[in-house]
Amino acid sequence: MHIAKPGLRALGIAESYTGREYSTLAGVVMRKDLRIDGVGFARVTVGGMDATDAVIRLYRRLSRRDINFLMIGGNVIAWYNIIDPVTVHEATGLPVIIVTYEDSEGLEEDIRRYFPGDDARLAAYRRLGERMPVGLRSGYTLFIRSCGIAEEDAARLCNNFTYEGRVPEPVRVARLIARGLVRSSGTPGPAPDYHDR
Repeated sequence: MHIAKPGLRALGIAESYTGREYSTLAGVVMRKDLRIDGVGFARVTVGGMDATDAVIRLYRRLSRRDINFLMIGGNVIAWYNIIDPVTVHEATGLPVIIVTYEDSEGLEEDIRRYFPGDDARLAAYRRLGERMPVGLRSGYTLFIRSCGIAEEDAARLCNNFTYEGRVPEPVRVARLIARGLVRSSGTPGPAPDYHDR
């Protein structure tokens, strides 16, 4: 992948929390010049362990061969449903960059409290490893996990796709579309009581 290529395309994926049973994922295919030329959707189970499969399903449904990498808003979505970037990378053959926005001490204690005895969920969270801070030209800091791409290239892509603020455009637009879909369906629910860490 040539990072400087003007026609580089990201698949930005973000969620809108739908309610008690399911959450909506939206995916936006965005070029480096910020033009959008594709949109897809998937559904994940609130409190489930199907977020990784949902991301892969969303990508495959698009049937696009011109996507260069995935940029996902958060590793832990839909009430502790964990996205595994290694599995996504292996299934798609594409680099994966997960972006989050807050420094924290992690979610292990929360997982133990809300999912006692769920060793598989705790192990999935631990496999994510540490996040890397990325200073953006906008003055904000992102925290990323990446797979299939060098950290410096992942950081450069985050800067290339961030117009202002701290949210890269593919993720920001995907989140807006997901929220719009949820609102138009008339089934929005309360936001989950946690921040991705």
